[in-house]
Amino acid sequence: MRVLLDSDEVARGLRRVAGEILERHRGTDGLVVVGIRRGGEIVARELLRRVREIEGRDVPMGSIDITMYRDDAATALPNPRISPSTMPSNLENTTVILVDDVLFTGRTIRAALDAVLDYGRPRRVELAVLVDRGGRELPIQPDYLVRKIQIAPDERIDVLDRTDGVSAIVQPVSVPTKPPPP
Repeated sequence: MRVLLDSDEVARGLRRVAGEILERHRGTDGLVVVGIRRGGEIVARELLRRVREIEGRDVPMGSIDITMYRDDAATALPNPRISPSTMPSNLENTTVILVDDVLFTGRTIRAALDAVLDYGRPRRVELAVLVDRGGRELPIQPDYLVRKIQIAPDERIDVLDRTDGVSAIVQPVSVPTKPPPP
């Protein structure tokens, strides 16, 4: 594995992103942070921890399961496992900071936008991600990001997490397998 961002770089990047959000919105009033289930939830919690350190205030957080909003749900998910989504309240007239770990094609974000809109009509939705890896299929771009990394479409990025936050972002190295004996 090749480490693309270690835990210190992730922490510094999230601190910077938290500062950018607070500066753009002049504080926390009207903000709601929504993490996309699985990876985005962890990143959202870490981001909110940085906001609390800087601003001394909590921001409401929700989490959203996009399983049934995916455009390939019927074909790619024969037995989907759906988790409940949680929102702090109605999202009317709020600014939602949608959070995910890795932005690739944009399809996950499109699904998340559909899911968020089922909870109300926010005044604005902004996107924060740890890594933008390029390869977009939809015209979706992050408003906030820790790092932009270009890798081949067939390569993968993994976000390693611990119970207390993101520990590293890595690119697994493909190891050629030996052909089976004849």
